[in-house]
Amino acid sequence: MGLRTHLYKFHQKHGRLVDFAGFEMPEFYEGIIPEHLAVRNEVGIFDVTHMGRCVVEGTDAAVFLNHILTRDLVSASVGQGRYSVICNERGGIIDDLVVFRLGEERFLLVYNASNRRKDYEWIIDHARGFQSQIRDMSDKVVMFAVQGPKAVKVLQSVADTDLSSIRYYRGSWMTLGGEEIFVSRTGYTGEDGFEIFLWDTPLAKSDRAERLWQTILEAGHEFGIKPCGLGARDTLRTEAGMCLYGNDIDEDTTPLEAKMDFVVQLEREDFIGKEALLKQKAEGVRRVLVGIRALEKGIPRAGGKIISQGREIGRLTSGTFSPLLRYGIGLGYVPPVYAQIGTRVDVLTRRTPFHAEIVNTPFYDTSKYGRRRLSI
Repeated sequence: MGLRTHLYKFHQKHGRLVDFAGFEMPEFYEGIIPEHLAVRNEVGIFDVTHMGRCVVEGTDAAVFLNHILTRDLVSASVGQGRYSVICNERGGIIDDLVVFRLGEERFLLVYNASNRRKDYEWIIDHARGFQSQIRDMSDKVVMFAVQGPKAVKVLQSVADTDLSSIRYYRGSWMTLGGEEIFVSRTGYTGEDGFEIFLWDTPLAKSDRAERLWQTILEAGHEFGIKPCGLGARDTLRTEAGMCLYGNDIDEDTTPLEAKMDFVVQLEREDFIGKEALLKQKAEGVRRVLVGIRALEKGIPRAGGKIISQGREIGRLTSGTFSPLLRYGIGLGYVPPVYAQIGTRVDVLTRRTPFHAEIVNTPFYDTSKYGRRRLSI
């Protein structure tokens, strides 16, 4: 029997369960395609309680985080969140994560489910010498993601705070569905939406999580809300060009190679991995992450070969059939000389290669989809 979240009974009753990072989680309920399209066009809700969460607090909390993260946290205001990465001394990515400043000396870190133990132990090991305390909150905080162009309307109907006042990558405490929660305007789908944190909720208090989940589902009924599983979460993040740890980024991949330069502030004080990243930037990366679009029948898959003029130039790290665009899309690494938009390549995932091209991400038209869309 695997690990379970507070909503296991709901997932078991309504979804198709799979193992993910040791958890019994829903791959889908109705189906990957309808759940995916619900998030792109209306709204969906995900149980993401399996993710890792810890609180870092104390007089040195901000200074400590600046030591282990590539992005500055000292300058973050209370309620502000920042996406960052933890690097090893070689500049490889130990994990990508989101950090929220809950108070002057209190921060919430949210990281990948597959790295829950690894990240927590790494943070503890590197906190020596700093006046900070670290508490693992993963089993005590419930976490839902409500994503899609109608997410604001759904949650506003059961919230006591004006959600439109919360800017992107900001968070606020409020009452929602009768529960005091922390809400952040973030997500992993490319769409506008929120992640909801219900605190002080161990598995023994699963009824609180179940009630909040049902409250949101009921509030979203008129807006076409669907509960969504891991399948849609993966296709949505791939369409948005977002990396998945263990596929697109890992300890042998640097943020410069993964085109995550925006989370690396090389001009500030020392942080773990800075010297290696400075050297790589000066010398130039040998490979870079690109988006790949199939030009004919064929679906890019992780591990597939990227070929130019009969020679393998790289490998796919993610790939899927896009439910929105109705063709195959993928992410992979190639030498910079092949990374120019419009470059034609072949992709080999099974026996027969198919034609593809290098494209920008997100893969969709950002004027029609995603959080920057022009209209709903």
